[in-house]
Amino acid sequence: MAEQTKVSDEAVADAPRGRGRPQTRCDEETRAIIFEAARHEFVARGYATTSMEAVARRAGVSTKTLYRLIPTKAALFEAMVTDRTAGFVSGVKLRACDGGSDIEAALADALTACGELMLDGDVIALQRVILADTDKFPEVAETFYHKAITPTQNALADWLRAHQRRGLIRLDDADASAGMLLGMLAMQPLRAVMFGHMVPPSRAEVAQRAKSCAALFLKGSGRREDAAKVLR
Repeated sequence: MAEQTKVSDEAVADAPRGRGRPQTRCDEETRAIIFEAARHEFVARGYATTSMEAVARRAGVSTKTLYRLIPTKAALFEAMVTDRTAGFVSGVKLRACDGGSDIEAALADALTACGELMLDGDVIALQRVILADTDKFPEVAETFYHKAITPTQNALADWLRAHQRRGLIRLDDADASAGMLLGMLAMQPLRAVMFGHMVPPSRAEVAQRAKSCAALFLKGSGRREDAAKVLR
């Protein structure tokens, strides 16, 4: 924790200077700025042609500071993806704690969080970059799979298990169910956006799709009262 919050000499040097005392910035804040800059560079240039120097320039930090905090481009890509996913996973865990007894509404809420991450324009743009460079840099695809896709599915599976323990839902396999739900939620719009047939859906559109997926998953095509008996 001390590592994250200390203020370095380089960070002070990188901070914008105004009148009076120079601004100081802790390592944690500097990393956040670097991750944002890296995302823009990777999306604009692709993984292969993005340089650490370009990221440092966009972030407004020295290359010395960048290499001190993140030593390689591969580590930068991994840290950027991990940082983007971490907040989402925490949010889904909190939703599991606040689920209440309305399982359909709670599931729709959790799926909305998943959809906002998976169908985010920046995330989809990163996937285009990965597909373009995967032959030369297979480790980039592996990083995205293990640091973004897997944690997303695991977070939803944990959410399902939490509500299963409360007796609100019955499942044979929470991991398989999470995979099916994410496929139903995101596969069609993700492909459409990737191939340029539509723009990324709005938050309202994601929420509506999540609501429909939750209802379909919990009730299927059967009568609502029969499905309710099964879930009790």
